[in-house]
Amino acid sequence: MKLLMPLRVPELAPSLGRIIVPRRQHEPWVPLDDIREELATRVLELGGEGRSAAAREDEKGTGSDERARVLETTGRRAWAAAWDHAVRRAASRVADALDAELARSAHRVRLPRRRLRRLLLTNAEKRAIAARLGTGGGTFVHALDELEAAAGRAAQASVLEKDAHADWQDALRTVARRLEAAWLALEDEVEDERVRWQPEIDALGAWRPKLWPVIAAWVPLAVLLLWLGLILGGSLPAPAWLAARLGF
Repeated sequence: MKLLMPLRVPELAPSLGRIIVPRRQHEPWVPLDDIREELATRVLELGGEGRSAAAREDEKGTGSDERARVLETTGRRAWAAAWDHAVRRAASRVADALDAELARSAHRVRLPRRRLRRLLLTNAEKRAIAARLGTGGGTFVHALDELEAAAGRAAQASVLEKDAHADWQDALRTVARRLEAAWLALEDEVEDERVRWQPEIDALGAWRPKLWPVIAAWVPLAVLLLWLGLILGGSLPAPAWLAARLGF
């Protein structure tokens, strides 16, 4: 009988680096710390769940379902779900912040509400923001591919195949480091989004209402009032219909 190598999930916190302890010169224009902390917490939870499953495997034996649970809990799907959730939340927050900036600019220049609705971000633009925020995850996705391959080897590794187990542990640490890099790239992209949309916000702030509708509305009224004033002052004769109505 082949004696499988017991799985040991390594500590992931040291590999997460600035996801756990950020080092910034200035705060991002959109607050992201709660999303970053949620991402770090989820990754640490995955590690904890994996270690719990590994402990149950030790109790039940290596032939139990707990071995598969260790690999599933720390596997590609769980990491990708945590990252995708963080990207979606960050993209939603950036889109809300941009809409708020547009609304403030519109309010300052008294832009009609119906025109503002056409300037707010569309669903397609929000999806594009999410796609751009996730572009920094390329190396993270590649690390997930390597983790999946290493997990497949570790699943069947015997006690004599310690290298397969060590490779799987290294792959887990690498995924955590690549996740840190992906998050830092996301923060940079958030700053780029502000730069990308600033010309549109500035153009909205420079908007001024056109004067010709005001002129078109008030000039005839001003002429009419002047004409009535001259009639009432006796400078001009009143038409018969107006004289009859005014009792002249």
